Amino acid sequence: MEDVAAFVLDEVFAETDGLCRCAKCRFDILAIALNKLQPKYVVTEKGRIYAKIAELELQLKADVAKELTKAIGVVKKRSQH
Repeated sequence: MEDVAAFVLDEVFAETDGLCRCAKCRFDILAIALNKLQPKYVVTEKGRIYAKIAELELQLKADVAKELTKAIGVVKKRSQH
């Protein structure tokens, strides 16, 4: 899920102006969003393939983008720097 969230965050950053893009804010946004998203752990190659297929689903990306957007709002209000 971390890889998916980081990828989607790059897309959200590209579409949004006025956001701090420093490493601290980026990690804060990712941490807040990942705490709200359901984790997806795999230990086998077959599981990894299923997880990659799930990443391609539009609903997953939408859910991740929604949580990232909420997290951006939190970080904008209470920036740590």
